[in-house]
Amino acid sequence: MEPREQLKQWIEESNNIVFFGGAGISTESGIPDFRSVDGLYNQTYEYPPETILSHNFYRRYADEFFRFYRDKMLYLDAKPNKGHLALAKLEEMGKLTAVVTQNIDGLHQKAGSKNVYELHGSVLRNYCERCGKFHSVEEIVNSTGIPVCECGGRIKPDVVLYEESLNPKTMEKAIKAISEADMLIIGGTSLVVYPASGLIHYYNGKKLVLINKSATAMDEKADLCIKDSFGEVMDEAVQSLLRE
Repeated sequence: MEPREQLKQWIEESNNIVFFGGAGISTESGIPDFRSVDGLYNQTYEYPPETILSHNFYRRYADEFFRFYRDKMLYLDAKPNKGHLALAKLEEMGKLTAVVTQNIDGLHQKAGSKNVYELHGSVLRNYCERCGKFHSVEEIVNSTGIPVCECGGRIKPDVVLYEESLNPKTMEKAIKAISEADMLIIGGTSLVVYPASGLIHYYNGKKLVLINKSATAMDEKADLCIKDSFGEVMDEAVQSLLRE
């Protein structure tokens, strides 16, 4: 059976689909992928992005951290693309039970997905390190230097930096969702960032689908591999289901 037909058939047969994705999902919304050819990792800064986006750098050079963060990490005008919208539609149809994402842009929720586990946090949430007060992303954008709360504490984006641990509760929920899924769709991730990418080993089913433009280390273990645009492939599958 042709891969796209197989995908459609499996979606039709399943009612506990989980999606696991990374930066490649958001590149179709104009947000650069760190590891793509034109991604941040291939640009030149005084420090490499991995260093700037680390816990130690944030602690020692907060000014420089926020300069980079405002300039390169916030894409507030980005809109959900066909991939985000297709996943939200599958959830609405009662087919998809969870989205597990490494992305921090909030586009899955903007598309309408309700059950989203953000492994690396979100740029849309920011908290005072002293009093815990919530601050919007607009406050970060409109501030200069190090953003400070009314109480005098530093405001930190709720994103997981290098050297920081993932939220154990979010991990727990993601593992449970993946281990109980009857179909796991993976898209837009090179599957090299641990511990997040290790989560897919909790999947026990026979419908492991990889939709990615480039090859990944898991291609041979997948039950179905489609090398193409995630948004196009998923949109086509969901639209054909809706027509039936």
